[in-house]
Amino acid sequence: MTTTTYKVPDVSCAHCERAIHDSVSAVPGVEQVDVDLDAKTVTVSGGDASAVHAAIVDAGYAVA
Repeated sequence: MTTTTYKVPDVSCAHCERAIHDSVSAVPGVEQVDVDLDAKTVTVSGGDASAVHAAIVDAGYAVA
């Protein structure tokens, strides 16, 4: 299982955190999602990287 960290500059609050977590968690194969508001990152274990990227974008956030 791979772990990938995505830089998400617009994540800033608990609502952002929940929206991204819920969207990414729905991607098949994703085992764990950690959203770090201070670092503005999303770390994901498992899942297809392009599907995870798309899920973050679909939640309304740009990936740097």
